[in-house]
Amino acid sequence: MRKLALSIAAAAIGIAGIATSAIADHHGGNKEKMPKADKAEVYIISPADGDEIEGPVTVLFGLKGMGVAPAGVEKKNTGHHHLLIDRDTPSKDDMKDALPADDHVVHFGGGQTQTTLELAPGEHTLQLLLADHNHIPHKPAIISDQITITVLGDDDDGEDEGDDDSEDDDDKKDGGLLDRLF
Repeated sequence: MRKLALSIAAAAIGIAGIATSAIADHHGGNKEKMPKADKAEVYIISPADGDEIEGPVTVLFGLKGMGVAPAGVEKKNTGHHHLLIDRDTPSKDDMKDALPADDHVVHFGGGQTQTTLELAPGEHTLQLLLADHNHIPHKPAIISDQITITVLGDDDDGEDEGDDDSEDDDDKKDGGLLDRLF
């Protein structure tokens, strides 16, 4: 039984490594010639600035010029994502220490490269910030442009024009390969 559990864990780690490598390759990562942090770029792949979205918001993270590593793993030219929600870009002073974890600064210390958010209807801002193994932003800061999205709410009259209740919810629940594995 223990051998089976170890085999499954090893397979999951191998698949996660392949997926992480594919993501890094897709986004310009190169394990052998990793550029310095001052040439790295973090960005939001999706949603796009100005998007209007119904229901849960799936945010895909992009990174060029560095790799993703979980919090606590000290490896040169890597970091993990932090999603800033409905807050101003941190000042230089705010980026000298570990980032707080709260409703406006969400940590992805497991090395995640996407998330699905339940946001209230209305306008929201999103921004990515890459930090090191101790949650301290890199110097210089590797931070995305801030985007603004609008989450659409239900109509007040109770009628959902054109909505079909038989819609397949699987797309909304899909957390990506790494989320399904772990």
